[in-house]
Amino acid sequence: MRVLFWGTPEFATPPLRALLGEGFDVVGVVTQPDKPVGRSRSTVQAPPVKEIALADSIPVLQPQRPRGEEFLAGLRALEPDISVVVAYGHLLPQDVIDLPRLGTINIHASLLPALRGAAPIQAAIREGHTRTGVSIMRMVKELDAGPVIHAVETPILEDETYGELALRLSELGALALVEALALLSMDEAPEQPQDHEAATHAPKVDRTTTRIDWGGTGFDVAGAIRAYDPRPGAWTMHRGSPVKLFGARLAAPEGPAEPGTVQRLDLTGMIVACGAGAVRVLNIQPAGKKRLAPADWARGRGIAVGDRFDAE
Repeated sequence: MRVLFWGTPEFATPPLRALLGEGFDVVGVVTQPDKPVGRSRSTVQAPPVKEIALADSIPVLQPQRPRGEEFLAGLRALEPDISVVVAYGHLLPQDVIDLPRLGTINIHASLLPALRGAAPIQAAIREGHTRTGVSIMRMVKELDAGPVIHAVETPILEDETYGELALRLSELGALALVEALALLSMDEAPEQPQDHEAATHAPKVDRTTTRIDWGGTGFDVAGAIRAYDPRPGAWTMHRGSPVKLFGARLAAPEGPAEPGTVQRLDLTGMIVACGAGAVRVLNIQPAGKKRLAPADWARGRGIAVGDRFDAE
């Protein structure tokens, strides 16, 4: 089976490695263009998927947008039997979806129809789901709405962060992809239409999304912090400057206090009161600084017991 692979970030690398390890004929990789990095923007960094492709002498295509007759001609020249999409970063037009003889399938990091959209892993943690998984679905024009070919479920651990869960789901998705392709090759892949009325959505993460609402419960606040750990980081204001918080755990409050009030600082972290309950925060990152333990920041007089996040 001749596979055309679409993907960009680290999340897409285990599925690509699995295809190569299982002997699939990966005829090309489509990924986003290299991007400048660093403060000076003078260094250009290739997507992780591109580095794997080049190491295996696989042709790489990096269009600004996956459309246009010249781009389509390049795809046709590769003669793919199927396209596999994993966190590519752009919606595909219908002519691109339909180009391979077996169409296009996608790995989505949720149990569809739950959490369609750009950020299903973050949403699952933030919304307090106890289980999630990966769905191998046939791609259609509507976002994440195609029939599901294969799905695998997994629990979300109590203190699991976005980074930890994303790593597990990328590996789980790689295994599920190989199983789905095997079923397709034997013409034994059932395609289960989604219940569109039951669909929920996980929109793209932005700065507004990641701001901490201290008026919520400790469960809500801990989930929000874990949902954006390690990136982009949930944030709040302290003495007029933004700070990011990481490694949140539920904690017992140290008596009544206004939401956002620092109630304890010690080697185990920082306890902050919420609208109901409290959270223990293990790491903090002030603006322009590296991540550090709250106790270390307190020694530098960056924070103190009684300080209140988001206070005017």
